[in-house]
Amino acid sequence: MKKDKRYAERGITLVALVITVIVLLILAGVTVTLAIDSEGIFTKSNSAVTKWNNKVEEEDNELTKYNSILDDYDT
Repeated sequence: MKKDKRYAERGITLVALVITVIVLLILAGVTVTLAIDSEGIFTKSNSAVTKWNNKVEEEDNELTKYNSILDDYDT
């Protein structure tokens, strides 16, 4: 018995939908693991923020030091 063409090309199959959902779940799992892991993205970004703030504070201290030296030359 030959199937009618209009029913054969109608939408996606359940198998394709299940495979797509499984692939999306795997990708989501990998992404969450990389983000929350002990050396994940959030940990690295917090470390970078801390380093940045330390360098900004060091730069401010150096600028203050050089400004005081320049003020000594003005007087």
